Amino acid sequence: MLRLTWVQPEDLLGHELRQAAQDGREPKAIAARWRSAGGPEAPATAGASPTPGSRYLRQLAEDLLDELADLPSRLADDEPTDLAAIKSLCPAWSLPQPAGSRAAGAARVGAGGTPPAPASDPTPTPATTQQHLEAAWLGRAAGCLLGKPVEKLPLEAIRQLASSTGNWPLTTYFTARGVPEDLLRKHPWNRRSAQTSLAENIDGMPEDDDLNYPLLNLLVLQRHGKSFTTTDVARTWLDELPAGRTFTAERIAYRNLLTGLEPPHTARHRNPFREWIGALIRADVHGWTNPGDPAAAAEQAHRDATLTHTANGVYAAMFTAATIATAATGEHDVHTCLHTGLTVVPPCSRLARAVHHAIELAREHDDFDTVVDGLHATHAPTHHWVHAVPNTAVIAAALTHANGDFSGSICRAVSGGWDTDSNGATAGSIAGLLSKDPAALPDRWTAPLKNRLSTSIGDFNGIGFDTLAHLTHRETHRS
Repeated sequence: MLRLTWVQPEDLLGHELRQAAQDGREPKAIAARWRSAGGPEAPATAGASPTPGSRYLRQLAEDLLDELADLPSRLADDEPTDLAAIKSLCPAWSLPQPAGSRAAGAARVGAGGTPPAPASDPTPTPATTQQHLEAAWLGRAAGCLLGKPVEKLPLEAIRQLASSTGNWPLTTYFTARGVPEDLLRKHPWNRRSAQTSLAENIDGMPEDDDLNYPLLNLLVLQRHGKSFTTTDVARTWLDELPAGRTFTAERIAYRNLLTGLEPPHTARHRNPFREWIGALIRADVHGWTNPGDPAAAAEQAHRDATLTHTANGVYAAMFTAATIATAATGEHDVHTCLHTGLTVVPPCSRLARAVHHAIELAREHDDFDTVVDGLHATHAPTHHWVHAVPNTAVIAAALTHANGDFSGSICRAVSGGWDTDSNGATAGSIAGLLSKDPAALPDRWTAPLKNRLSTSIGDFNGIGFDTLAHLTHRETHRS
């Protein structure tokens, strides 16, 4: 029997109960009704439970999903999704961001995340180069590829698999050569990825949603320019994105589009994944094409993200886009870039607090495993491994701890666990930009990519990263 992942009501209900508790609603009474009817918990890692629920449970789940959506949230004022409301909570929105050192960036953020004082004169918007962008595309691919074999695995499994081959702390791609058979039986590689992403199997960059979405957003810009609407994003998806290449919030929104719902309702209707990582992994192009203008990058990311996400799921995309827009100029260190990213996030939101905490941990501890253990102790008991809040925190911690170094950033991001390929991809994009040139990225990461990307999106299959950089650079000059 076909068990379609991420859409079956009886599988969604458990995720929505957890989401409700996180975003300030009170779901206990509804949870009790579900459990008394024999409703299962949410699937722990995959998108579907092993056996189908009864027709009764499916109907009950649909009713309870709608009831949960109607519950008021005590966090609504601090965590809006509307762009005007977000801006009203961000006192440093669209301020020019000066270049700064690590110490200066740390001083500006402050222990409580205090925004910088307004600057007196705006500075001209600097440009990015095609070399910057090629390094960013390559960095995104390499970081994603590093994380693919261990996606979904628990943190301890990642550490044991890498240690068994002398690759801990991580310094290169994972390999199965030399891993004891009993360890592989206990912790098998991600079954979708091992054949294309272990070191001995890599032959170009395989298809992955972390690369598909930047390609889709490149198409959106080519067809509609920077003034695109959320509906333009939706139409591009329906034209170019195979439904089977969507997951979590994106699959729910895609389904909602096909049933006649329009954005932003597509993000809200029976979508318990609306604060997960999907919008974050779509944000890079918005930052790449707005160098030196983090506010414009964040606004583009908002229009994209609200097709599928709300609140912290949207903030994660805006934070990433603004961070990348700052990095794209080649004039700022990673700490200033991360600080600038926080200026477009409501300061009392869960995402802002998690990123501040992650950065602080990264500054306090020399051993990154200690940083990761602290993040997992904070977030793992309450968050799914694909949720945007803990994953954004890992990315920020990795970049901070590595001081923006490319290899250090992607290795730390992947070694942090959770959504390993997505975290490696975003860290690689930012650190790649900061490297300024593809030649600055070590050959052990880029040579196996063979300047070739596999994808089912549009006419991009087999395209080179140098060509993608050219196409992306062209969009930086369009309105």
